Amino acid sequence: MLRRLVLSVAACASLTACDAIGTTFGSGGCAVPELAAASASLGNVEDHSLADLARMLEAGETSSEAITAAYLARIEQLDDADGGPQLNAVLSLMPDALELAQASDAARCDGEELGSLHGIPLLVKDNIEVAGPVPTTAGSTALSDNVTDRDAPLIRRLKDAGAIILGKTNLSQWANFRSTNSTSGWTSVAGLVKNPHRLPFNSCGSSSGSGSAMAAALAAGTIGTETDGSIMCPSSANGVVGLKPTVGLVSRTHVVPISHTQDTAGPMTRSVMDAAMMLTAMAGTDPDDAATAEADAQASDYTAGLSADGLKGMRIGVMRSQVGDNPAIIEQFDAALAVMEAQGAVLVEIPDRGISDADQEALGEAEFLILLTEFKADLNAYLATTPKAVTTRTLADLIAYNTANAEVEMPHFGQELFEQAQAQAGLTDPRYLEALKTTKRIAGAQGIDRLLRENDVAVLVSPTLGPAWRSTLGDGDTFSGPSASWLPATSGYPHLTVPMGGIEGLPIGISFYAGKWSEGLLLKAGYAYEQASNKRLTPQFLTE
Repeated sequence: MLRRLVLSVAACASLTACDAIGTTFGSGGCAVPELAAASASLGNVEDHSLADLARMLEAGETSSEAITAAYLARIEQLDDADGGPQLNAVLSLMPDALELAQASDAARCDGEELGSLHGIPLLVKDNIEVAGPVPTTAGSTALSDNVTDRDAPLIRRLKDAGAIILGKTNLSQWANFRSTNSTSGWTSVAGLVKNPHRLPFNSCGSSSGSGSAMAAALAAGTIGTETDGSIMCPSSANGVVGLKPTVGLVSRTHVVPISHTQDTAGPMTRSVMDAAMMLTAMAGTDPDDAATAEADAQASDYTAGLSADGLKGMRIGVMRSQVGDNPAIIEQFDAALAVMEAQGAVLVEIPDRGISDADQEALGEAEFLILLTEFKADLNAYLATTPKAVTTRTLADLIAYNTANAEVEMPHFGQELFEQAQAQAGLTDPRYLEALKTTKRIAGAQGIDRLLRENDVAVLVSPTLGPAWRSTLGDGDTFSGPSASWLPATSGYPHLTVPMGGIEGLPIGISFYAGKWSEGLLLKAGYAYEQASNKRLTPQFLTE
């Protein structure tokens, strides 16, 4: 088991243990506040958003060291300690986190030019590479030796903005693309992630650890990845903000893949402002990822357009057909619409499902073929870049590894998706090439684009998903209620979820989605709704 890899930070797993560190000095002789004083000024770290912490650091009210130590203490208390909820959301910790926090404080003291996330600790899903001694496992023991010591470009951008990578989050193994009967949030490396609101309930996937950790305030922000619903579902189920960017806005290089057509990384945060701050740092062109060719031209400061009156005059398309029949969801969705209308939004009811029965079937078949085909090709390409210590160099090797290590890797569900992917003909298969055209047409041009155009609306809204379900290892997931992820995922368009309330102590979210490169518009709408509604739930760590 890789959990828990901590080296130099072990001595500072609690604030008490760190009090002896004392005062550090920049080269200019400027004193950084002592840890005890900075911690006292910080108060309870769980009470602050990322934006709050950035402001406090800028004002000299606290230190990065105090913030980092506070998050390490919460991880010990809530994720690890006997007698605690043992969320299992954090898979590993970076050994230099506190050292980097101290260096960050010294740089601030020296008056160095600082990035927008300077000194802010983040957690990253463990299918994204981060330089250092911590492996990138995708939740499988097959990649226990995958220590590449390289930063994914999206991580390099966050570090350039001053962020501190605190550690890696648990996830659904192989981003939930091994079996049709998988349980979201389970890995052979670290076990099952718990939902901090009600512990026996699922945290959803595949960015389950990122969602659970964010809700429990184990970091200032987290990173997830999505192919179809893997940021949206855990964000909604854990009651946090989640943003799936346009495919091609954020680099996918050095991220364990499923599909280059649909994969993207995105922020999962306490607030919409926090998501905007993180996306601003993450977005940009990567010469090694062709899909990002336009990213530099499209990226912007996503915080700039956020205001409490951002909904005023905005035409919002209400996807009534996507609400479902759960009375509690309907009630909360209608209440959310009333908030938007009170803020000046113009609501336009759209009974159109956006997709016919025939197109729905065609889109489902096309997406599945794309994912199977690209998973084999993309994963083989990724594995070829891993260190020689990784002995599973192809998907075929992984299938054999899982079979040979079934007690560890497959105690609850099989690998039929792996086997189906292995049987695919490849990226030149005419069926695959036709499927690409089908998804672009149905989900994009005839789906979201048409709905926006024909109804003269800027943004579409619907419930993100129903509430979480009880985790049942071996019996798969039992998703409930509507799901908003499909059309944005298959079109490659952006999708934002914001807390909408809860049902029996379990959060639910509301989705905002629109056309390609519309992140700024979605964040503007989501921010104004969030400020007026304030529907984020504080986790209660209920045992039933």
